[in-house]
Amino acid sequence: MSAEVIYGKQLAEELRQEMKKEVSELHKHNIHPKLVVVIIGQDPASMSYVKGKQRASEKIGLDSELMELPESTSEKELLDLIDQLNQDQTVHGILVQLPLPNHIEDQKVIEAINPEKDVDGFHPINVGRLLTGQETFYPCTPYGIMVMLKRANITIEGKHVVIIGRSNLVGKPVGQLLLNENATVTHCHSRTKNLRDHTKQADILIVAAGKAGLISGDDIEEGTIVIDVGVNRVDGKLTGDVDFESASEKASHITPVPKGVGPMTITMLLHNTIKAAKRIHNHQ
Repeated sequence: MSAEVIYGKQLAEELRQEMKKEVSELHKHNIHPKLVVVIIGQDPASMSYVKGKQRASEKIGLDSELMELPESTSEKELLDLIDQLNQDQTVHGILVQLPLPNHIEDQKVIEAINPEKDVDGFHPINVGRLLTGQETFYPCTPYGIMVMLKRANITIEGKHVVIIGRSNLVGKPVGQLLLNENATVTHCHSRTKNLRDHTKQADILIVAAGKAGLISGDDIEEGTIVIDVGVNRVDGKLTGDVDFESASEKASHITPVPKGVGPMTITMLLHNTIKAAKRIHNHQ
């Protein structure tokens, strides 16, 4: 059996073309969705990621601004800036690139962003809305995974989904989104005993542990759907948490790394920014 490969890169391109048309229509009604990305310090991985966000924004016609602040920026200075962006009616989406320097508390910054401009979907109010099944901004990577599953015509309802990883960015929210779609969800993590006993029960396996080669074909049953969220650099190459070659011999569907989940994350950020602009405009 050879798995059908789900290329997020291809799907992301299709979605961005649809968004480009939507933004063009909004411009006709004098609505100009704008995303502001704030980055502190010069971490190369974060810089490359935010530049990618900016390029993607501009390609679909979104207004985008990158604010680069020095490592020495104080927590108060950052919170004051967020307050200004909250008040600025031309700004619809605010994203502060994580992780932040040690002297700034991530959670305090996340909570300072107006929930209506929280296009990352990390504010406790938006997390609470997700938990209670309300309409909200969904975190971008989990949301991207849901869109990939649906576009691949994979039924979620009634399926047993096993998730490895319990981060607030991916593991927890993707589990909640799947639960909201009537899946049965098992969360595994670094303290889980006999991991393979769980992974072999999965109809859908989502791996977001940040550990290269954690899962191989031996850990899954025939026909499992495997979503690899891991991004690891091994010998200068990007690789996931799943050994692609052995897993793809048994899986029915599998995502590669790179060109899998990654491109969907930025795409859903663009989607959330457009949604924020429409919501803010409708409330005015």
